[in-house]
Parts: sequence; C-alpha cells; structure tokens
Amino acid sequence: MLIKAIMRYKWYTLLSLIMVIAVVASSLLQPRYLRDVLNAVMASDQDKIHQVGVWLLLVAGIGLLAGTLNTVLAAKIAQGVSADIREATFRKIQTFSYANVEDFNAGNLVVRMTNDVNQIQNLVMMVFQVLLRLPIVFVGSFILAIQTLPELWWVLVLMIVLIGAVMVVIMAVMGPRFEMFQTLMDKINGIAKENLRGVRVVKSFVQEKAQYAKFKETSNELSDLNLFVGYGFSVMQPVLMFIAFMAIFTSIYLVSGMVDTNPEAIGSIASFMTYMGQIIFSIIMVGFMGMQVSRAFISIRRIKEVLETEPAMTFEEVPDEELTGTIVFEEVSFSYPNDDERTLKNISFQIEAGQMVGIVGATGSGKSTLVQLMPRLFDPQEGRVLIGGRDIKKVSQGSLYQSIAIVLQKAILFSGTIADNLRQGRSNADLNTMERASAIAQAKEFIDRLDKTYESQVEERGTNFSGGQKQRLSIARGVIGQPKILILDDSTSALDAKSEKLVQEALNHELKGTTTVIVAQKISSVVKADKILVLDKGALIGEGTHAELIENNATYREIYETQKGKEEEE
Repeated sequence: MLIKAIMRYKWYTLLSLIMVIAVVASSLLQPRYLRDVLNAVMASDQDKIHQVGVWLLLVAGIGLLAGTLNTVLAAKIAQGVSADIREATFRKIQTFSYANVEDFNAGNLVVRMTNDVNQIQNLVMMVFQVLLRLPIVFVGSFILAIQTLPELWWVLVLMIVLIGAVMVVIMAVMGPRFEMFQTLMDKINGIAKENLRGVRVVKSFVQEKAQYAKFKETSNELSDLNLFVGYGFSVMQPVLMFIAFMAIFTSIYLVSGMVDTNPEAIGSIASFMTYMGQIIFSIIMVGFMGMQVSRAFISIRRIKEVLETEPAMTFEEVPDEELTGTIVFEEVSFSYPNDDERTLKNISFQIEAGQMVGIVGATGSGKSTLVQLMPRLFDPQEGRVLIGGRDIKKVSQGSLYQSIAIVLQKAILFSGTIADNLRQGRSNADLNTMERASAIAQAKEFIDRLDKTYESQVEERGTNFSGGQKQRLSIARGVIGQPKILILDDSTSALDAKSEKLVQEALNHELKGTTTVIVAQKISSVVKADKILVLDKGALIGEGTHAELIENNATYREIYETQKGKEEEE
C-alpha cells in the first residue's frame, strides 16, 4: 500500500534519492579532507592547506544545498502520500454498509483517518529525510574508519555489538506498547466524541463528574504508557552515549601510543573519531526512529485493514432501470451482526404502487429494521426483498436509490446551507423545486422567515435548528427527488399534531403516485393508511386497514385503546 502510494511521486522520489546520495557523499568526504588539512598544517604546507580547504568548503556547501532540497522533496512526498491514503480510506469507507461501519466503530475510523495517517506521513518524511541516509552513512563510515586507522577495527566492532544489543533489548520491551497506544487513542477519542454529542444529557443529569472520571481513567492509562516510553528513551540515551564515549576514550588512548612512531596518526584520529561519531549517530538514530517506525507500521496495518475490508454488501454492475413502487417481502429474516436472536422472523407481505402503508408495533418490535431493508441499508440473512418486481440484490445501486428515499428517525443535517442539504436528495434542484418540497414538508414557512432563505447556513449536525425544523428539512430532502417509494421512519415524532397533519395531507395530495411507508409510534398517524402492518417481537402478526385490525387483531386493538385512553386523559 505505502510503496504504491509513494510511486505516484516517482520523480520527486528519484530526485530525493539523488539528494540523499549527495548529502551522504559530502558527510563521508569531509573527514578525509579534514585529515589532509591537519596533515598539511603539521607539514606547514600552505599550498596544500589552501587547496584542500577549498575542496572541504565546496563539499560542505554541496552537502548543505542537497540537504535543504532533500527536506523540501521529502515534505512534498510525505504530504502527497498522506493525502492520497486519507482520501483512499475515506472513499473506501463510503462503500461500507451500516454493518461495516458498526463493526469498526465510527470513532475508530476517525482515528485511523487522522492519527494513523499522520503516523504514516511522519514515517515517509523520516524515510526520505533521514532513514535512507543512515545505512549508507553507517557502512561508508565503518569502511573509511577502518581504512583510516586499521589497528582500531576491533574497537568499532565492539562498540557496534554493544550498542546493537542495548537497542534490541529496548525495542523488544517498547515495541508492543505502541499498539496499546493506538488502542487507547481509539478509546479516549470515543469517550470524548460520545460525551460531546450527548452534552445535553450529561448536563441535564449532572453527569459531568462521572464523565470526567471515565475520561480521566483512560487518559491516565495513556499518560502512564507515554511515561513508560519516555523512561525507556531516558534510559537508552545515556547507556548508548556511555558506550560511545568509552569507545572514543579507548581510541584516543591507543592512538596516543602510536604518535611517537607515526606522527600522521594525530591527523588520522580526528577523521577516525568523526567517522566513529557518524556510526554512533546512525545507530542511535535508527534506535530512536525505530520506535516511530514501529508505531507507523501499526498504523499502516490499521489503514490496510480498512482498505482490504470487503463491503458487507455489493451491488450488481448492471444498467440503471426505472423501478415501480411495488414492495414485496418473501419470508424475510434478519439479525444484526454478533446478535444471536433474530430481529425479524419470516416476514412476508406485499405493497402495491401508490399505497400509503403504516407500520406499527411496540418499541423493539423491528419496525425501523424492516424499512431499512427496503433501500438495502442491510441485507436479510434469509428471504428476498423485491422492489418493482426485481430482487434488490440484482439491481444497480443507481436504480434502487433513485427509486427510494428514506427519512430516518433521527434527523441528520450536514454543515453548509439549506440548499446544499436539499440537493442531497436531488443534485440539480432549482429554487422552485426546493420551494415545492419544502411546502410539502411544511418547512417553507420557517425558511422564508430566514434572511437568506435557502442559502441560510446549517451548522454542524443542524444545531441551529429545532428538532421539528430538522425533521421537516429531512422530509423535504426526501421528497425533493420525487421517489417512487418514500419511507418515513417515525420522522414526524418531533412535530406537533397540527404540523404532522399538514405534512400527511400534503403527502397525500402532492405525492399521489408515490408509495409511502410510514413507521409510527402513534396509531393516529396511520389510521387513514391503505394498509397497516403490525409487528410484535420481530414477527408480522397483523395486516389490514385500521377498521379490520381493530376488529380482528388483539395486539393492535390493545395499542390503539391504550393510546386513545392517554389522548382522552390529556
């Protein structure tokens, strides 16, 4: 995944590699020229000093320029790769069904698109800015150091072995903590998001302290984990530096005994120590960055998990066709993922085009689940759902979604304008079309009172509108595309009785050819329906008109009498 993303920027990548080579060559040549300068100083050779000095400055300048260009190129690659991966992840999530999203959890997916993608961005930046240099610097410095002072080869080998052993031990202890870190990040993000979304409930029930305690517990876990990682780094750095300084001390001590017989060893020890410093730097940087790399690899795995997840349901690649408004359920049974008990059990019924059908039943009887199978938000485990005589698993996505509009129980609006939200139901809707849909939904009267009418801003989740206004806007968005089937999933619950009656009358008058399916808590909302379906514990236990059910269905009659009694008391 990552390599494929990087290869989209192959020319930047190639230039970056050339700059890396130039930087490494500069860092490896400078100690050589430094040794030659020192030897020329000891020999009082002014011409040699000037000549080598010029080369030293030139090489250093080239290294500085190449390093600057490499940083710019690395930033371009890292930003481009992270943007591509984030967009690819978001596109993939758009193909997921409800079941996929619930399986991952919305908060978890947000963390993957933000925190995990940022970790990948940092990794790409490190690779092209630092990590590609380190192996070349290490190998080149090791070879040139031995060439400079062959007698001290064993000092280099011993230092590398000791530093490597310390790094392996610390990496083994620290590595697993990074996956724990990502898990805790998911958890703390979920707590914060849940608390903020439910802030009204938290405030009304005075649950601030309880929510704080819940957040603090996870936050402390995360803090303890970060402290553990910090302690690991704080132990690693002095241990590695101690090994490095002992190697430098040993080298200087041994070279001091060579000066009498080999005066040029003074110039060589300076280069040797520079190469040794580059070796130490390479190993330590690999160690420090290894922690970040481990964390980034966990993030890569988490992103790949999203990208490689197959949608729980797919649509047939067939031409779009116009479907009629008939709805047929044939022995349909459904259960939610990881739920042993069936939510719907052997449901069969038929709805003719243009009918108004009500669905009633006690809370938890499966009403919302039933209507969510019609636009194929979920697929049943058994049976078939047919729209316009066609099995919905065998029609294109365009055919189905152009034929059905669903207004969910919880009104969801997106940030933007009212027009933006309405055009989600019909992308080319003009002002007249929006006004007609708003009039049907009884939303026109409050939209016309706004200064900018349909260009008025909608804040995130529609927080600047009341519950009833949001429901009316959602209904307008549902009817604006003139669907063959309109599903209202208890979507008038926030309306007063007068507004609800006006909406139903407008639907009856303006959408005569549209099949309307209404999920209702109140039987009074569907008494005039052509057909009413009665659900109980996931089973269809009654079907008919209001009068027929009152006479023949005890459950329906009980619900009706209970609601009627409450209305009379009120």
